[in-house]
Amino acid sequence: MSELSTLQGEELAAVEFVERFVQLRFSDSLLRLYVWPDVADADGISIAFGEPGYRDALCSLIGETATTAALDPGRSLTIEFENGTLLAMSLRDEDLDTPEAGSFTAADGSSIDF
Repeated sequence: MSELSTLQGEELAAVEFVERFVQLRFSDSLLRLYVWPDVADADGISIAFGEPGYRDALCSLIGETATTAALDPGRSLTIEFENGTLLAMSLRDEDLDTPEAGSFTAADGSSIDF
């Protein structure tokens, strides 16, 4: 079971842009990402950080509920929402320019870095 599976059923409450990273606040959990995830809508159209509309695409997820969330250390992080939008980021060493891609703090206070 993925550490992020506890996000299943949680609503995204806020998207916070903080200088060089983004925080995704769910009902009771916090996901801090130092690598910007790609956003793919239900039709599979993907938008990446730096492209026009990227921040709007992330913010449009506020109020949406996560249906699946998976962390595959060293490979990928994915979160799918009830509207079919998928957040995805590679965690492969060759795709990262930072030693740590993010952290997750669950509702029970437990946390992991990845």
